[in-house]
Order: sequence, then structure tokens, then C-alpha cells
Amino acid sequence: LHLISCVQLGKRSRPQKKAVWIDCGVHAREWIGPAFCQWFVKEAIGSYQYDSVMTRLLNQLNFYVMPVFNVDGYRYSWTTVLLWTHSTVTGKTRSKNHKFHCRGVDANRNWKVKWCDEGASSHPCDDTYCGPYPESEPEVKAVAKFLRKHKKRIKAYISIHAYAQMLLYPYSYKYASIPNFSSHNAVTALYSAYGVRYRYGPASTTLYVSSGSSIDWAYRNGIPYAFAFELRDTGYFGFLLPESLINPTCTETMRAVKAIASGLLKKCETDRDRFPYI
Repeated sequence: LHLISCVQLGKRSRPQKKAVWIDCGVHAREWIGPAFCQWFVKEAIGSYQYDSVMTRLLNQLNFYVMPVFNVDGYRYSWTTVLLWTHSTVTGKTRSKNHKFHCRGVDANRNWKVKWCDEGASSHPCDDTYCGPYPESEPEVKAVAKFLRKHKKRIKAYISIHAYAQMLLYPYSYKYASIPNFSSHNAVTALYSAYGVRYRYGPASTTLYVSSGSSIDWAYRNGIPYAFAFELRDTGYFGFLLPESLINPTCTETMRAVKAIASGLLKKCETDRDRFPYI
């Protein structure tokens, strides 16, 4: 197993700052995800003190960024499988199964929330295999442990996926919606860059029903802002987004993430005004 890295960004202005979690590369073949997380770190640091919005966000919030969640699967998708057979690569982890030759678990079906219910498979050879038990995958277990430890401070959870051009929020496992957390502002921010339209709404109705997802787990564990992005495109290039589209995809996504973080910061400041002891 390879080491999973997480980067913390933010000015050391005061302890116990509210925080935003961003992970990329949960699914091995969704290469644009890790590209965005690296982009976010570079742009956040590079634009600090030049971009007033980014400066304010880094001064007032911390960002925890995990560039590659599924390190083993991501590495396998690059080094073991030839590019032209990329479509046969799943998004799964690389954990071994002692009864089947198939390897891996869908890390976005492995969270302890309605685990292995509708939209997940109990068969190890399926792409949506939920695993032998919740948090069976060391990647999921490690992130869940970190989020539980810091859940009083982490107020937004963002997971970057591809592809479909959607911005999703809970619930995934049932046809119900949580209060809409300024997703419209984020979609407007996405559109403002290049006029690319993203659909938005509850994951279950906007995409499909799935159980054991990270956004449902985050929301159920007290993180009020929980989003999953499905980045470009809508199927023409699919998982193999060409190099020429990396920059515009990351640019528009950066605007959306800043919009979500700005909404969170505004909410935190409003709460502090109402409850100064927070």
C-alpha cells in the first residue's frame, strides 16, 4: 500500500479555524480529479495576497486537500494498463480478495452509511463492489478517521469525480434532499468561466441511487456542506479528457470551490454574529 498524502493550506492566524476538506482520485480512472487537486494547491498558494477572495479564504479557513485518495488504483491505471485499454480499468482500489481473482472495492460504496444497499454490489468482481464490510479499505478507513477526529472544525466536504458535468449533494441512497447549500452559486461560478453548464441537485435523482457514499457519510456525521463534483465532459471524451481541456476544467472548478468556501465563510461569520461564543 502506498502512502496517502494530505496537504493543509491556510494562514496560521488562530487555532480551531473552520475547515474545508477536498479529495480527488477516489476512482482510479478519473484522472482529471487528481489534476484539479494539484491545480487547487498551486493556484491557492500562488494567488494568495493577489486574489482578494483567495486571500480571505486562506486567512479565515483551513483547507485539507488529498490529491489522490485511491493511490494504488491510480498508479495501476497509469503504469499497468495501456492507454488504449483504459476503458477496461475500473475505479476500484487494489485490495486482494481471497475467494475471487478480482481485485479492489469501489471506495465510494465503502462508507458506513446504508452500506451495500441499493446502488452497490456485494460481488467482488463488480465495479460497484461495496467491500466485505464498511471501511474495509484502508483508504476509506484513514479518511473517515481523520474526518471524525476533526469534525467539529471541518464544515465542508468536497469530493472531485468525473465525468458528467454535475454538482451533487446528499442524499445518494434515497430520494430525498437536504436543504440546498448554495449549490446554485457554485454552478453559476462554473458557468461564468466558459459557459459550460453543470446540472445540480441531490445525487440520487440527478445521477443515480448509490449507497455507502462519502457525501452521505460526511453529512450524516455532522459536516453540513457535502458536495461531489462530476467534472467534464458529458461522454465524448469520457475518462480520457484531453490535455487541452485540463486547464479550462480546473479553472471553472476552482471558481466553484471558491464559491462554496465563500458561502461557508459567510455562514460562519453570521453564526458568530448571532452567537459570539462560537
